[in-house]
Amino acid sequence: MTHHQPDLNLSPKVSDEVRKTTCYMCACRCGINVHMKDGKVAYIEGNRDHPVNQGVLCAKGSAGIMQHNAPSRLKAPLKRTGPRGSGEFEEITWEEAYDIAVGILKPVRETAPEKLAFFTGRDQSQSFTSLWAQGFGTPNYAAHGGFCSVNMAAAGIYTMGGAFWEFGQPDWDRTKMLMIFGVAEDHDSNPIKMGLGKMKGRGAKVIGVNPVRSGYNAIADEWVGITPGTDGLFILALVHELFKAGKLDLDYLAQFTNAPVLVNGDEKSEDFGLLMRDADNKLMVIDRATGKPAAYDGTGVKPDLAGSLREAGVTHRSVFQHMAEKYLDPAYAPEAVTKRTGITAHRIKRIAAELADVAFNQAIEIDQEWTDFRGHKHNKFVGRPVSFHAMRGISAHANGFQTCRALHLLQIILGSVETPGGMRFKPPYPKPPEAHPKPHYGVTPGQALDGPHLGFTHGPDDLCLKEDGSPARIDKAFTWENPMSSHGMMHMVISNAHAGVPYKIDTLFMYMANMSWNSSMNTRGVIDMLTDKDADGNYVIPNIIYSDAYSSEMVAYADLILPDTTYLERHDCISLLDRPICEADAVADAIRWPVVEPDRDVKGFQSALCDLGGRLGLPGFVNEDGTQKYKDYADYITNHIRRPGVGPLAGFRGNGEDHGRGESNPAQLDRYIENGGFWMEHVPEDATYYKPWNMNYQDWAVKMSFFDKPQPYVFNLYVEPMRKFQLAAEGHGTRQPPEHLRERIKTTMDPLPIWYSNEDDNKAADFPITALTQRPMAMYHSWGSQNAWLRQIHGHNPLYVSKKIWDENGFQDGDWAKVTSPHGEITVPVALQAALNANTVWTWNAIGKRKGAWALEDDAPETTKGFLLNHLIHELLPAKGDGLRWANSDPITGQAAWFDLKVRVEKTDAPADVQTQPNIPAQKSPVGQGPDHLEWKVEK
Repeated sequence: MTHHQPDLNLSPKVSDEVRKTTCYMCACRCGINVHMKDGKVAYIEGNRDHPVNQGVLCAKGSAGIMQHNAPSRLKAPLKRTGPRGSGEFEEITWEEAYDIAVGILKPVRETAPEKLAFFTGRDQSQSFTSLWAQGFGTPNYAAHGGFCSVNMAAAGIYTMGGAFWEFGQPDWDRTKMLMIFGVAEDHDSNPIKMGLGKMKGRGAKVIGVNPVRSGYNAIADEWVGITPGTDGLFILALVHELFKAGKLDLDYLAQFTNAPVLVNGDEKSEDFGLLMRDADNKLMVIDRATGKPAAYDGTGVKPDLAGSLREAGVTHRSVFQHMAEKYLDPAYAPEAVTKRTGITAHRIKRIAAELADVAFNQAIEIDQEWTDFRGHKHNKFVGRPVSFHAMRGISAHANGFQTCRALHLLQIILGSVETPGGMRFKPPYPKPPEAHPKPHYGVTPGQALDGPHLGFTHGPDDLCLKEDGSPARIDKAFTWENPMSSHGMMHMVISNAHAGVPYKIDTLFMYMANMSWNSSMNTRGVIDMLTDKDADGNYVIPNIIYSDAYSSEMVAYADLILPDTTYLERHDCISLLDRPICEADAVADAIRWPVVEPDRDVKGFQSALCDLGGRLGLPGFVNEDGTQKYKDYADYITNHIRRPGVGPLAGFRGNGEDHGRGESNPAQLDRYIENGGFWMEHVPEDATYYKPWNMNYQDWAVKMSFFDKPQPYVFNLYVEPMRKFQLAAEGHGTRQPPEHLRERIKTTMDPLPIWYSNEDDNKAADFPITALTQRPMAMYHSWGSQNAWLRQIHGHNPLYVSKKIWDENGFQDGDWAKVTSPHGEITVPVALQAALNANTVWTWNAIGKRKGAWALEDDAPETTKGFLLNHLIHELLPAKGDGLRWANSDPITGQAAWFDLKVRVEKTDAPADVQTQPNIPAQKSPVGQGPDHLEWKVEK
């Protein structure tokens, strides 16, 4: 019988139109080409012209088509009809929803605006949502950074004007040695993958420092399986070795940091430990040329790192001398830290020697003239081609702020920040901490707040405290408990509101924040707080308004639901007012736009806020005659002016030819769409490096609107605001902390980076194993677990245990374990991972789902074999016996200490129903259950 080859169309018509926009399947913000067929989304690929991903697209990005068509999408505004948590709702119109919202919010604004707590998740529009909250008049606003990244961001800005990831990146094209600390694969994955590919292609060395060898660490040339929470100790041991060997970039430290600045050494002075200033309030150094005190930025001044000043019998020494004294201490010697870190002294010394060799023996020079802020002319860029990159893994600890600062210290003493081959800032960063606002909390009924909510404190006078010393914010951010909490503390809002401490609230208004499940510590407890009633039968938190695109676990606990769109149905603005998207050689911003119109009665949350702002008469959201100012978010993006000539988008302003600064352009969004959804302008060649001190860059930054005037500055190895808080704790000044916090402030808020442990706080003696979570590359937030394609990659999650723990318990494949913490207990399946720190267990985050959520079937693997470590974590530390319950967070910034979780692990029988425990009962789904098979065809 003759075989006949089937007639296959090897080049099918994928689409009849391509619409270019920005991905939202993670925070990477890649450019995508959305292929349309018959008006529907047929296929998504990377945009090769986009500066972020250059055509590369990950599994999440490709799976955006399933996100857009997810059965769990909300379909209309909802009003709760049953008890909170039941999931019982009725659909209502938008007008009804607005009437309910205004009926709740208007009396609050007119009488006590602080009784609204408005907190948002990873919405990428914080300059807009904060403006709305400011207009409302509440001080209680923040986004997710308090439980995600504030340690990394704040440590970077206070120390050097920017941090890793969203503010900076390694010089992928020139670096010869890269160390990555605690970097998971869910954020910024495409640029990192592309960069690592470049490095691998030319033989550069990559060292991965992480308790878990997965993802990037799996392809690293060397893996350092560090004990969780000891990264700062390891880093300072490297610093110790570099100081001991004299392998420091002394010229860089003298010119571009506050290392040569004099520190007040008079123990009897109110200014003891503060940086010395001249009559013009300029930082004071000793000029090597004259041997006399001089302003640090004086023309021709050459600061002396070893400078000192003798006055009235007191010697004032430079910051550098304090650094040498601190870091040459034997407590930071490799031999002293090896037991805690799990890294041998020989290995620490060898890595330090490698860093020094690459930095100083393999230096890079680029012939390029440039002028620094002192007027010195240079004929080349000198680079130290070692670089570092870090993310949540090192910051989500109670010592995370100081650990992140320690890493910045390490790269700065090597001279590898903003130099060829090192870490580079992404415009509009770097920005000195003084360029950012201070937090505001002035409340006046019926009026706007007196300024932006979030910012950077520079001493006790900037704390958000009422006249009686109590916290002005519901999350207790910017108080003596967490003085430098630059991103707020969303993880504390619900528990504080439920306790009525520091005061009761009326309304909790949240957007895209799954606080009743994977975004909260103490998940079961938070569920109880959201549903708890007082003696009169009223909910303790009276009103909850929530917005989401999907039927998440949190939806069931709201009284009113404002349904959001998917990212392919909305306008969005990835604005320089929020964060950069580009690489270090250029500045860029981008938009999303409705490549398809919603087929449901939903509305982009930001557009809904425009409507509510108009109905509530919020300043900035109404015209002089009281009419609504912006008809929707697109109108706001186009016409809002933040300061003269500056709006949400920097490109195509005025007549379309102005960039950075210019009047509003009615056709601006059209120009972005024509350009592929983004705008980009390259940094001038003579401004490419040394950005904080390069006057060519500073002038360009003013032209681009990053600054209104040049703001050159030096890196703050010694962070003076921290010393001001210490001084207050020592009894100086008119604003001092309560007695029970004095010692903690004095100990933790050292102006030079230190390391401290909180093992006693976590009862490590009784719970000797650290339990971690991390997100996989194929997932971002909760969304991935209801995505038909991504579920096939991560449908459930075991607890990965080390070979040591596996053998101690006699585990075999298919076994289950009981995992106990000071707070709770879970029962979960286990799996062996050899490439794991010996005293560590871990799992993927947010895979486990609650029955009834996300339109999943009740026996979905995510609900039966998936689980959360959140059940083991509490927002408060275990009781110490001192009558207090301390927050489970960094005492400086308030960042949630997710990765300090300590547990016991023991083998147990599988539950009778072979489902992970706790198995919280199902909630009713307002959108029903999705089909067994999700498939469709749009091509003909």
